[in-house]
Amino acid sequence: MAFEKILIVGFGTMTGAMVDGWIAAGYPASRFEVYHPDKTRVAHDLMVHNSWPDAGFDAILLGVKPHMLDDIAGGLAALAGSETVILSVLAGVELSSLRDRFPQAAGVVRFMPNLAVALGKSPNALVAEGLSEPRITAVTQLASDIGTAEWLHDESQFNLVTALAGSGPGFVYRFIDALAAGAAELGLDPAQAGRLATAMVDGAAALAAASEHSPGELARRVASPGGMTQKGLDVLDADDALKKLLTECLRSARDRGAEMAEQARKQG
Repeated sequence: MAFEKILIVGFGTMTGAMVDGWIAAGYPASRFEVYHPDKTRVAHDLMVHNSWPDAGFDAILLGVKPHMLDDIAGGLAALAGSETVILSVLAGVELSSLRDRFPQAAGVVRFMPNLAVALGKSPNALVAEGLSEPRITAVTQLASDIGTAEWLHDESQFNLVTALAGSGPGFVYRFIDALAAGAAELGLDPAQAGRLATAMVDGAAALAAASEHSPGELARRVASPGGMTQKGLDVLDADDALKKLLTECLRSARDRGAEMAEQARKQG
């Protein structure tokens, strides 16, 4: 089966990027409709409802702010019947919180992409409750058409995966910015440093994705003993400084997800 009719509740940056990716992958715009109380027009000229539409959707994609879940749950519950799957990109909102609000739904799914969905290059973390095998296949297809589908069997790992794959682009952008700023501080033109850093990371990531070798092995292979690259790596590797920094970065993001989950449970 496939989800032929999808209602998007909250058409923001992330859900808009997902639609961009699906349409780039060949999905017709008619496959999507939007509920938004204020907007009258969104990208791709999707049909917009300012009041709750009639039932009949195969899936409902939730893209509101997590604290707004209860604001829309009452009106949405009538649409989330036994033939409709709830897909949520709401950070920190657990499956149990979704099931409590939509008990009649055909299943609930946490679907965590990043903005690279617009390019079809997002690692999409997925965990679900109550889905039939055909619907698991349908969700997998949705995710695969805008990147990759990474199913988790243990929801307790979802906040960590979100920190890595969902929040991760922000950390990479900061790294690119720091590389460029360092080169500028050492004398390179700032604009040129920015272009070089961005192009370098783009190429390095593409090579890592295509290579049979791990990123750690690739780093070893590009570093000649005593050479320039090795001297730079020595700074990053000293006392495991980079690893420790990024572990704390991921820990902080993961723990914030747990805090948001606790807030969602209290609201329910």
